[in-house]
Amino acid sequence: MSKRRLNENQIKELLANKNVENCSDRSITYNKEFKVWAVNKYYEEGCSPRMIFEEAGFDISIIGEDTPGFSLQRWRKEYQTRGIDSLKFERRGQGNRGGRPKTKELNDADRIKRLEIENAYLKAENDFLAKLRAAQKR
Repeated sequence: MSKRRLNENQIKELLANKNVENCSDRSITYNKEFKVWAVNKYYEEGCSPRMIFEEAGFDISIIGEDTPGFSLQRWRKEYQTRGIDSLKFERRGQGNRGGRPKTKELNDADRIKRLEIENAYLKAENDFLAKLRAAQKR
């Protein structure tokens, strides 16, 4: 994470750029189309990260000298591991397995089985707590 802090004027200038989705004093969120375009330009035309960002209308003195290289490196890694479509979707907050398993799509038999398992677990938990309380009273 960079120690750079953006002031209000710099934030306004960045938000005026069509390639910026959001901007705060600490971070810049680039839109998905820009990420795809930048990675394609890097691989197809061999442009440097700095040239790509300058062509997209970014002032390097505002975003920082290292930002183009680090951002493009991150996007290229995502592209190489998950493909070009991975740059079009936000993955933050999803983890490896995509969150808690869904219970809405269960049929009646599966739902009954899940509830029976949950019921058995809760009974075992209650028995354990009862034994624990009894042991503490002694």
